[in-house]
Amino acid sequence: MEIEVKEPIKLLELIEKTFLDSSRSKQKEILAHRVYVASRKITQFDFPLAPGMKVVIEGDENKGKLMRGKMPIVFEDKYLMVVNKPVGLLSSSLHPNDRSVISELNDYFIRRRSRQRAHVVHRLDRDTSGLLLVAKSKEISRELEHNWKERVFDRAYVAVCWGTPVPAYGTIKSWLTDGEYCVESSPTDNGGKLAITHYKTLQKNRRFSLVKLSLETGRRNQIRVHMRDIGHPLLKDPIYGYRDDNSPATRLMLHAFRLCFYHPVTGKEMRFETEFPDDFVSLFEN
Repeated sequence: MEIEVKEPIKLLELIEKTFLDSSRSKQKEILAHRVYVASRKITQFDFPLAPGMKVVIEGDENKGKLMRGKMPIVFEDKYLMVVNKPVGLLSSSLHPNDRSVISELNDYFIRRRSRQRAHVVHRLDRDTSGLLLVAKSKEISRELEHNWKERVFDRAYVAVCWGTPVPAYGTIKSWLTDGEYCVESSPTDNGGKLAITHYKTLQKNRRFSLVKLSLETGRRNQIRVHMRDIGHPLLKDPIYGYRDDNSPATRLMLHAFRLCFYHPVTGKEMRFETEFPDDFVSLFEN
């Protein structure tokens, strides 16, 4: 980040104004390690800045850097985090020995000597990758959970399914109930939970389709069940897919690529997107 100084100001004051959402300790950490003036590293809090000077602040060494579990941090402030969950990692677990997003983040806080703890706001299946929102306090977690529909205004996934959906876009609606081994779907109200998924085909070839899916509701296994309902299950889905799956995919082909919400403290619109995974795109390359 490069900042052009507009008025006489001390260096720490400029950092405080630039990083309003950051804690005092975080602002001091930035000053101690990441600030350059005229190509010279400056750590003096009262260093005088004059109009026309340029201050360069290096990016956070943790932001976007792979953690031990190969989980990039997409965004972090003192209230919450957005991470890009990898395949094979639980969102959370009641068993202390299980690796999960929550245990990874708590280890991350310990390494930073932070007393904060990660709290689940929503979940992704173990074999689904993508953007996951995590709160740093119980209060923020409760606020987001209780006001989820008001806070979250756009969630979208990308998937690779068998065949070509007809029509190319549409809405899937059913009532879902938890069965003994999987989620069961009914086209009529059977006392289950209403689930609504909007889909749009982005690309296709002779065997597969790349599909964008937007959720109007957030039920367990919703996308996987709904794609099976319309006869186009996801590749490598061990529960709702084809048993004789001979596709070249090596994972469940479902990724949460977009997450948009209103910040629970500032009210600011927060919009995050990842690129489609390479193994999804490569299936449609000539």
